[in-house]
Amino acid sequence: MGFASHLGPWLLGTVKNTTGTTAGTIRNMGATVVTQTGLTTVNDTTATTEFVLPAGAQIIEFFVDITTAYAGTTGNTITIQTAAGNSLATVGGATTTPLAVGRATVTVTGAQIGTYLNVGSTDLIVQAVYACAGTASGGAATITCVYVVRESNGSANPSQV
Repeated sequence: MGFASHLGPWLLGTVKNTTGTTAGTIRNMGATVVTQTGLTTVNDTTATTEFVLPAGAQIIEFFVDITTAYAGTTGNTITIQTAAGNSLATVGGATTTPLAVGRATVTVTGAQIGTYLNVGSTDLIVQAVYACAGTASGGAATITCVYVVRESNGSANPSQV
């Protein structure tokens, strides 16, 4: 299996436009869900680019899989952010608990939801930053973003019912 590129969203389904009220006549098309993955480590104490999302994309979820424990003494935090420094999600926080190997809990706030619904009219650079208030040690993680490719203005064509 190889990689391919495509300009714009893939729309899948058999009925493009609604022409009735029964199954088979009601629009059933949807856009494809895709992913991008980046790696971050304990050494990424300044913003490190993980990947770039296409303009108009809708973010569904970030997954952070910790492959080597972050064993800093206090406040192990990974921030997923835009190149402008706007936070998209965080992992960890101001505790003495290390970030253990496994899938970490990703925290998203209400203020971040607008960007999730539409990343904007230009491509969005996504970065990661590791911070620790104490002595940092260990630490590596794979960050995966699950998103929907849409038109650069955020619309889906055909539009949602």
